[in-house]
Amino acid sequence: MTKSRTRAEKKFFTAAEANATLPLVRAIVRDVAALAKDLHDRHERLTRLRGAEGGALGAAYQEELHQVKAELEREQERMQEYERELKALGVELKDYFTGLIDFPCWMNGHEVYLCWRLGEPEVAWWHELEAGFSGRQRLKADARKA
Repeated sequence: MTKSRTRAEKKFFTAAEANATLPLVRAIVRDVAALAKDLHDRHERLTRLRGAEGGALGAAYQEELHQVKAELEREQERMQEYERELKALGVELKDYFTGLIDFPCWMNGHEVYLCWRLGEPEVAWWHELEAGFSGRQRLKADARKA
């Protein structure tokens, strides 16, 4: 988060606005989590192939190494595009693998995050900026509708 941005320049969500955005956010984050797993698997595969470089790699292995590198680069570009989409919506991606998202919110006179994770039915949690996921607190039922 860029602290130098003023309140007027930054998108702040109510719980209702965050929940209204959730169908699109959920679709993007589902893709992010799947791609994060795929990128992790490809990176491990690339590491194994590079480890085999100590010996003489045959042409087939050289070709596989080249292909895995190219696929990894394309997938990293896709991930950056997902991140740009989320940023354009005004939300912050906190964890690729679990699909953890924070929605900036103005609550009780100061900035906090509304917190949602892939698999949860709605945005129903919040936390202080420095508290992180472990500091999540449940939103009151009336706050989720407002």
